[in-house]
Amino acid sequence: MPENPFLSLFQNLEKISNSIQTHLSTFIARPANPSRADNNALFSVSSSPKPSAPSANFQAFGPEEVLKKVQTAAPVTKEELGRATWTFLHTLAAQYPDKPTRQQKKDVKELMAILSRMYPCQECADHFKEILRANPVEAASHTEFSQWLCHVHNVVNRSLGKSVFPCERVDARWGKLECELRACDLQGTSTKFWD
Repeated sequence: MPENPFLSLFQNLEKISNSIQTHLSTFIARPANPSRADNNALFSVSSSPKPSAPSANFQAFGPEEVLKKVQTAAPVTKEELGRATWTFLHTLAAQYPDKPTRQQKKDVKELMAILSRMYPCQECADHFKEILRANPVEAASHTEFSQWLCHVHNVVNRSLGKSVFPCERVDARWGKLECELRACDLQGTSTKFWD
């Protein structure tokens, strides 16, 4: 029986909880580093969570501090969204297998099509549609997909008057994620989870 592709996600829930706790602690009056014993995690995978009193290192933020944090927060800019999207896509390409399954090839092509329809910047989405028409997704292998993505990214950069990236260096720039026991590798599966 193949290993459940979501197993590593469930194994890392505690790390995710602590990360969320750390990031949200700047906005709410909770300790940044709760111990396991005081049970102050924002969420728990336990079937019977136990309420607890605030711990001794409880830190309350006054209204001024909270307001200051909120005022410095701003909606993401088109440029920030673009950089985050390219980071995600290049990281995905770096993890893409040398010998992808038929489903993985289909999925990556569909992801690009979805981005061209649903991207939060309509001007960018329309431009990406045009780019996809002229440069259909190539995803027969890790190298092919990484090089295709680099080429497409360079098409966008040229249109914005930015410099282009030398695609022969794409693997050096966007190498594989460093994960324990290859937990970040894309896992092919023939099981359909949604339909």
